[in-house]
Amino acid sequence: MANHILVTGATGTIGIEVARQIQAQGVPLVVGVRNPAKVTGTFGTGLPSVRFDFTDSTTFDSALSNVDRLFLMRPPAIANIKHDMAPFIAAAARAKLSQVVFLSLQGADHNTMVPHHAIEQCILQQKLPYTFLRPSFFMQNLSTTHVAEIRDRDEIFIPAGKGKTSFIDARDIAAVATKTLTESGHIDKGYELTSNDALSYYEIATILSEVLGRTITYRSPCALHFLLRKLREGTPIGMGVVMTALYTVARLGKAGGLTKDTETLLGRPPIAFRQFAEDNRALWARP
Repeated sequence: MANHILVTGATGTIGIEVARQIQAQGVPLVVGVRNPAKVTGTFGTGLPSVRFDFTDSTTFDSALSNVDRLFLMRPPAIANIKHDMAPFIAAAARAKLSQVVFLSLQGADHNTMVPHHAIEQCILQQKLPYTFLRPSFFMQNLSTTHVAEIRDRDEIFIPAGKGKTSFIDARDIAAVATKTLTESGHIDKGYELTSNDALSYYEIATILSEVLGRTITYRSPCALHFLLRKLREGTPIGMGVVMTALYTVARLGKAGGLTKDTETLLGRPPIAFRQFAEDNRALWARP
């Protein structure tokens, strides 16, 4: 499988899109997942898969065998980077990969609060050829993590205050990831990926109300109230803390930065939030 791309997180929101878009281009790839049986259910037959788990070093060699490029994602539940991800990054360096495309986070290069910063530093320390994709908030967070509160309670429950947030559609992130993995010129570069608009969650609620034909209300709890609710809902504490920190950045007015990187790389305007809402209307529809 020389010249294959290893895609991690291929059953998640971004990873699914990356794997699909690479597959559509006819580029050889293999997906690393904890349960390879899920691959058939997600992609059908014909997509090579290998058992892989960041926390199980016995899966590293087989996952890295005969691949030369890596799409790297941090599982949301992993917060201890030194313990749970650094060993695999070291294994990738020993395998002498020609490129690691890491799905990081907007501002992660100077925000030491988020685990993405530690992963970037680990990749740099291992001297791996890298491409850092630093997207803003995923639009899909509202159709996955927050789908139930919108669908069932007609509310958005996020501690972002009045701060504006720059969003990006997962499909655009995947398109950029595919491009940087399959063409030259992107080694040792970082791209901040956003759409062309920064919106407050009040504006998001208005757009969703118009698209869905019912009133969606944005509630802005304090950070502690938000975290406690997430923990009651079963969110792992590490993931809950990271979510709270990210939304606090928005509350402080530091999440609205826009760039032209997405448009420049893709050669077209990025997907707007209203288009995303129209495309995903059924996910928030009442049963």
